[in-house]
Formats: sequence, structure tokens, C-alpha cells
Amino acid sequence: MVLNRTGKVFVGMRIDQTVESWQMPQGGIDPGEEQRQTALRELGEEIGTTKVEFLREHPHWLSYDLPPRLVGVAWEGRYRGQKLKWFAVRFVGTDADINLRTGHQEFSNWKWVDIDDLLGLIVPFKREIYTEVIAAFSDLAKPV
Repeated sequence: MVLNRTGKVFVGMRIDQTVESWQMPQGGIDPGEEQRQTALRELGEEIGTTKVEFLREHPHWLSYDLPPRLVGVAWEGRYRGQKLKWFAVRFVGTDADINLRTGHQEFSNWKWVDIDDLLGLIVPFKREIYTEVIAAFSDLAKPV
């Protein structure tokens, strides 16, 4: 969860969807990679910047399954879902530092949203995980 100085949360609209599909940055751990390294690499790949400070790590791994219509389709059919380790980070750059046009572009658009509006933007099959992430990090969603 990327939080800006006003306590709003970064969301990106997935580039590979035909309907609006917003999510927070996320991604897979490469072999031998440390979890915080992964978080920074994924931020660089997905939003074009790593100008963040780590605030907190979620105490548990969280997982979700893809809905049946996406099993065998998403991720070239290699996975049925994901197991995620979540971090809350504070974005310390400026909006001009965010650049979605990376070599691994996943988002076509982005915005800062109130944490209370996050669940309404997220695809239904990820809402349970997002509920847990919001509960763990909501106290950080305030101006600094």
C-alpha cells in the first residue's frame, strides 16, 4: 500500500482489462530475492519510482484464488491465485516521479484515493484481501 503525504492510497487501472479494474501495486518474488527488495523492484516496474519509506509489514501472508472464468487464462494459465506479503510505504517523491510507462507496464492510469473508497474500486475477488490490508494499515492513512 503506497500512501502519500496526505494519507491517500495509490491505485492503478490495469492495462490488460476491458473494464475498469483498479488495484494497488503487487508482484512476484524472484528466486533469492528478499521481500522488501521485491516490493521496491515491483514499485519501480509498475509505477516507475522507488521513492518510498517502509512503514509496516503485514504480519501474515494473504492469498486469493482467481474466479473460475480467469483460471487457465490469467498469467498464461500458470497460476490459480496469489499469496501476497503486504507492506505499507510512504511515497516521499512528487507526483511527477510516478511514470507508468515502464518496461513492465501494468497500469494505464493512476490516482490517489481515500482509504475508505478503496474497496469500491477493487475487483470483487480481491476485496477480502484488501479488507485485511486496510484493517492492518488504516491508521497510517493520515496526513504527515
